[in-house]
Order: sequence, then structure tokens, then C-alpha cells
Amino acid sequence: MSRPEDSLPPDLFYNDLESRKYTTSSRIRNIQASMTNRALELLDLKHPSFILDVGCGSGLSGEILSGVPPEEGGPHEWVGMDISASMLDVALQRDVEGDLFLADIGQGVPFRPGSFDAAISISAIQWLCNAESSDVSPEGRLTRFFGGLYASLRRGGRAVCQFYPKNDAQRMMISAAAVRAGFGAGILEDDPGTKSAKLYLVLTVGGGELESQGGDITGVVKGLNGVDIVDARRKAENARRKEERKGSKAWIMKKKDQLEKKGKIVKPSSKYTGRRRGPKF
Repeated sequence: MSRPEDSLPPDLFYNDLESRKYTTSSRIRNIQASMTNRALELLDLKHPSFILDVGCGSGLSGEILSGVPPEEGGPHEWVGMDISASMLDVALQRDVEGDLFLADIGQGVPFRPGSFDAAISISAIQWLCNAESSDVSPEGRLTRFFGGLYASLRRGGRAVCQFYPKNDAQRMMISAAAVRAGFGAGILEDDPGTKSAKLYLVLTVGGGELESQGGDITGVVKGLNGVDIVDARRKAENARRKEERKGSKAWIMKKKDQLEKKGKIVKPSSKYTGRRRGPKF
């Protein structure tokens, strides 16, 4: 089955015809509603919030955000950004309640730091893995997007991005870019192993209630079934500490280097440096 990302850039693929087809298809509307409600469930918002809808398209997800009843924490106010002028034109014709912004998310998220309480994205961020020219890399586009998204969210804010990776390499590229930007990240997969499988990248920004959890920035996904926690920074830090444990060769070499810089006389290193001695008889 062909993927739209492999045919044209999103601003060209979603022309006037495709934008109307996408918005009027009852099947697509139902799928979009289901995924948006799932994203809201993962965001777990307790009160009306200011939300960024990344890749908002014609405002199908935004309608749901505006329609959340007060007993479920809504309604929410939202701003939608999308690269397709045709999609945004359909949203204007439908008179959606959110504000709309024409922008390429691969160039960043151009809002003031801490502007939003939360963010959602439905079926959009996999487009960032495609480069339309030789001077643009998927890694660079992902870095600019997640860096801007991280800055735009308040401390303690959350984001949920539903996406369709082409393969495991794209999945890892996307999650790694989010972690490098500073997010705590977890990947939740609904209906794994089926044609209707859907991935949700759950992102958290440190601060607020998360800091009271002992620094567990991925605590937002704690307790959920089928969640793959992505925290490469913590793994790297633990590996470094293990290598530099007191008495290890790495620890000894580091100490000797520090002493040499202070002008101290240090015994030369050899293949026996840091080796454990056998038991004495």
C-alpha cells in the first residue's frame, strides 16, 4: 500500500481536492476522532487548557478539543498549525473555533516559550522523515520541530503525537529526536500486530508535579500497558557512572589526569592499571 508521504510533500499532496476528500470522508473522520480522543486520554487534562494542534489540517481534531464538556476538563482553547494552505482554507470554511497558523513544522514551532499547556498531533510527524531536497535532512527537521515544541510547552506540560512510521528506523529516529530535545518520552502502541495498530509518542516536559516524582520525567506513562519508555539520556548516564565507579580503571585514569593537571608527580600507567589483584595466600 502506497504512503502519501512517499509521493509528494504535504503542502502539494493536500491540494484543494485532497483536502476536501479528507475532510468529507466519514471513515477518515471516525478514525481521526478516535485517535484524538485517545490522545486526550493520554494527556489527562483536568481543566480547560491552551493546546497546540500540530498538523491540524482542516480542524477535525480541533472540533473535538472545543467540544470537551466541563465535567471532562474542557472545553479547551487551541491553536492549529499546518503546512497546507488548502487544508487551512477548508478549516476556515468550516468555521472552526481555534486560531490557525500556516507554517512548516520542520522549520520549528514559532511561539513564545511556555505558551501552551499541552500539544497534540495526529498523523503528521512522520512527514518530517522525508526530505524534499538534498540540502534538507530528516534529522534536521525533527531536531527543529521537537526543539521548538519543547520550548513552546510550559514546565510540566505534555504532548501526544500519533504517527505512522514506515519502519523501525523511522520510529527510533523520531523518538531519539524527542529525547535529544529534552523530553521524557514513551511510545504506546494500540492494537499491536494488527493492520489497525497505532503508535502514540507521549512526551513530558520536566517541572511541576513531575519533579515531585523524584525526577521521573517519564512518569506520565507509568502504569500503562504496552509502553516502551525511551530515555536514552538516563541510560547513557548510568553507563558512564558504571564505567567510572570508584577503583575502576576509568576512575583511576581520571584521577591521574586531574593530578597531572595540578602538576603532581603521577606513576605511569600500564596494562596493569586498575586490575584487580588475586586473593592472597
